[in-house]
Amino acid sequence: MDAKSVDGRIARALGAVRQAFRGKISRTQSGGGVQRIQLEGLAGETVQDLEHAEQFGFTAHPPAGSDCVVVPLGGKTSHGIIVTTTNGAYRITGLAEGETAVYNQDGAKIVLKQGKIIEIDCSQLVIRAEQGISMSAPAGMEIDAPNVRCTAEITAQGQINGNGGLSIQGGNGAVFTGPVRQTGGSYTTDQDVVASGISLSGHDHTAGVGPPQ
Repeated sequence: MDAKSVDGRIARALGAVRQAFRGKISRTQSGGGVQRIQLEGLAGETVQDLEHAEQFGFTAHPPAGSDCVVVPLGGKTSHGIIVTTTNGAYRITGLAEGETAVYNQDGAKIVLKQGKIIEIDCSQLVIRAEQGISMSAPAGMEIDAPNVRCTAEITAQGQINGNGGLSIQGGNGAVFTGPVRQTGGSYTTDQDVVASGISLSGHDHTAGVGPPQ
């Protein structure tokens, strides 16, 4: 057998083994333990229920129209797995060298930026931490919000400062331990003031401690 015949046989054998190819996702099934994807391959070819081989700890539901790459195991399309998906319509652009981003089709994103900075951009951030949250910020923390609400107690180990006033209502009122000093204003109440057991509005002046004359 000459070399030309050998080359022909090799070419025919390789032609029967399908190589990796690109496809466009038309439908994704994410309900099971393994994600299954239907896609359009070459020349409008429809390929059903291929496994999407995702990395452990990471999962995504690629929107219809996303591109993918299929590797046919054993050269058989029916045994193919999808090894990557992408969609340029939603991809975050302009990242600096070494930066990483997680994003979705609605525009929510987490960007790990240069300088050990993490940027989160979303409409609502929900954190569930059954055993609590611990934060350490030696340089301080700034919250730009019209209000901050807590459903139970707030305990501060240091001084509490305020520049916009203080309003307390409900519960058992306000309890102070230690001296209280007020400057630059007056104290107004529509109820009584009691000091050392003596009522300001109700004490008896005839007994030597009556109301001011």
